[in-house]
Amino acid sequence: MSVRTIPEMLLEAARERARPDCLAYRENDGPYVALSTATVLEKARDIGLGLRNLGVQAGDRVAILSENRHEWALADLASLGCGAITVPIYSTLLAPAIEYILADCEPVALFVSSPEQAAKIGAIRGNLPSLRHIITFEQTNLAGAIPLGQVEAAGKSAAAGKPADDPAWWTGGDPHGVCSIIYTSGTTGNPKGVVLTHDNFVTNIINVTKVVDFGPRDVCLSFLPLSHVLERMAGYYSMIYRGVGIYYARRFDTIAEDLALAKPTLMISVPRLYEKIHANAANLASAAGFPKRQIFFWARRVAIRWAEAHVDGPPAGLRLKLAHRVADRLVYGKLRARLGGRVRIMVSGGAPLNPRIIKFFNGAGALILEGYGLTETSPVLTCNVETGIRFGSVGRVIPDTEIRIADDGEILCRGPQVMRCYYRDDTATAEVLGSDGWFATGDIGHLDADNYLFITDRKKELIVTAGGKNIAPQPLENALVADKYIAQAVVIGDRRPYLSVLIVPDYANLQRYADARSLGASTPAELSAHPRVQRLFQRIVDSANSEHPGFGQIKKFALVPREFTLDDNELTPTLKIKRFEIARIWKTTIDAMYPADDHGVDD
Repeated sequence: MSVRTIPEMLLEAARERARPDCLAYRENDGPYVALSTATVLEKARDIGLGLRNLGVQAGDRVAILSENRHEWALADLASLGCGAITVPIYSTLLAPAIEYILADCEPVALFVSSPEQAAKIGAIRGNLPSLRHIITFEQTNLAGAIPLGQVEAAGKSAAAGKPADDPAWWTGGDPHGVCSIIYTSGTTGNPKGVVLTHDNFVTNIINVTKVVDFGPRDVCLSFLPLSHVLERMAGYYSMIYRGVGIYYARRFDTIAEDLALAKPTLMISVPRLYEKIHANAANLASAAGFPKRQIFFWARRVAIRWAEAHVDGPPAGLRLKLAHRVADRLVYGKLRARLGGRVRIMVSGGAPLNPRIIKFFNGAGALILEGYGLTETSPVLTCNVETGIRFGSVGRVIPDTEIRIADDGEILCRGPQVMRCYYRDDTATAEVLGSDGWFATGDIGHLDADNYLFITDRKKELIVTAGGKNIAPQPLENALVADKYIAQAVVIGDRRPYLSVLIVPDYANLQRYADARSLGASTPAELSAHPRVQRLFQRIVDSANSEHPGFGQIKKFALVPREFTLDDNELTPTLKIKRFEIARIWKTTIDAMYPADDHGVDD
């Protein structure tokens, strides 16, 4: 393998797969502005030389606190090019969490995107003695901060007009050297710094490209945080290496507009986006009234049957083919148009996605490929591919990777993408990484007869009831959120006599339900308390229970008046549930489902 580091991947892309729109971004509400591969290479080289001019040396840590934008990629490539180690920080984190990460990794320089992010740094800078330079993408009031343009100009002067593709400029040349320290989301406590080498990333990229086909004909819309390892590897490094144009969404709430302008062929996301697209389509159809509502839900059934026929067989018959052709004209074409009109592959990772939603999109001609991995594995371990999909699974193992299932059901993996260690934490490293290279993922799952991997739950999130029963909450939660009246669900029951669940209703759908029946309820509190609404949710819970034994069934539920959010510390930056935080924040509501005189235990 000739390419061994991220800078070498950029150099090869500039030589072999250059394009006029390597990175593209929007200024305010304007059209996309494109940067060619040659321009990206030159800017990254100049910023890297500017960092050296500031005294940044090989092995130094350089942090990036920014939303998704093209400057993020330039800062990262520049830092890696001068041999530094990049530390991405989620822009959604508050100052105390940012301070924890920066104090732990001790960067000498920090890239900051905006006045909002700069204000966070201003509040904690006095506690960060290692931090010598703050470089800003936008104008801020942060004392002593250096504009990115000034750093780039200093580097351009040092380059003295020499070619940017001269390997002499790019000193990050050790494949076994550290590329990045990525701090995990921390669902149960302080985040740990995952140490990933250039070799970890590069081998993962190369092996994924062996099984997933993408390249210069493609355009990718980037909206997942670049601090997330999935977007970092799959939506950024892989795309540059394979000659795919990367178009940055302005914000999450402008994605519909950005899709229309960028017209991507590839998208990478966590399940929440696909769930919202599906829910919005269903809501629009329902609001349109009869017959559009009936047509949409008929077309959804046809899409699911079509997807099942193409994956599991038997092949679609003439009747299904005709129905699919009609549904494509009436529904699927409009759905694809809202996705930009050209999308051919959408990748889902980070959490399970309901198989029915995957089938719907796949049957509608917008293929979703679900995969699996962790920050500690750079991240991809398995993925479904265009020529081999198994619904409900996260696919087969990628090349040069091994997976086995431990006696207790935990998924173990080994391969060149597995992290070196947790930063400055030998104890935590030893808990998950054996001397033989096997990494304990903390996930529970199984392999089927054809070696497709199925994830059933997180090992540390297994509920152990007061009766000693081990229960995986995720299957129950997935069954509940598949219902259109439920937005979020968290199963409770650890050290409790039975299972209960906190349910966040989809209040938009629930309001339509109430209005159609003239219930006279218009606020979340009124809706949740109405007896008919309570009976509706009891039926939904009963349906979810039907596939589980008595001890694994939900005995009580409580409707929560608002969504679980990042701002309330109930979700991680990657939108995963913080189960223990939710149990703490909603303790009073939970305790009410376990009255002191209720001595019932699991069956």
